[in-house]
Amino acid sequence: MSSHLILFNKPFRVMSQFSPEGDKTTLAQFIDVADFYPAGRLDFDSEGLLLLTNHGPLQHIIASPDFKMAKTYWVQVEGEITQEAIEQLQAGVTLKDGLTKPAIAECIEEPDFDPRVPPVRYRESIPTSWISLQIKEGKNRQVRRMTAAVGFPTLRLIRYAIGPFTLDNIPIGQWQYTDLSPILAKEVEQFEQRRSKTASPNRGGHHQKGRQVPHGKRVAGRSTGTKPARRTHRKP
Repeated sequence: MSSHLILFNKPFRVMSQFSPEGDKTTLAQFIDVADFYPAGRLDFDSEGLLLLTNHGPLQHIIASPDFKMAKTYWVQVEGEITQEAIEQLQAGVTLKDGLTKPAIAECIEEPDFDPRVPPVRYRESIPTSWISLQIKEGKNRQVRRMTAAVGFPTLRLIRYAIGPFTLDNIPIGQWQYTDLSPILAKEVEQFEQRRSKTASPNRGGHHQKGRQVPHGKRVAGRSTGTKPARRTHRKP
């Protein structure tokens, strides 16, 4: 299967969409490749890894909670986080919409990551600390609500990884094409086979296909290197 995947290091206060929304910055200010769309989302006030694809089944697998691709976050929290709070995150935290599933949580050193623009407000009297948190759910603003629930509000949130894909060697505001991992490629193949078997024939004897994200001609001759941030606007 040829590459249908883009890794983008989303800056702070950028919408995870191409269509304009007021005066907010969108993906159109950074990515000008035709027919690629986000697979899942990342909040406006969060940073880090966002995956985009032009392939319908791949988009479904990445975005759907049924496939449970683990997501790893680097989180700066207010205060010196305690071992008790880490254990609470590991066991599951009760939120308004239910108990979260057990997470992989640990304290980490401050990651070697570009400063946020604008920077996190610094208060000399209140220390901060960093944790790594890996979850397989997709509740709304889940990480922020989890750290607040154990007494350590999130100050900065960076998504470092989705499944096997990471931010390594992708500067903020830049993107690159990548190949699928063997496991993900196999999942896509199996998903397409299942969909083909369950598609019901219509009156003309043809099978109804699921929605496909269209493939653009501009994708065919692409290179595989890291691409600089682009400022060309996509038409709505």
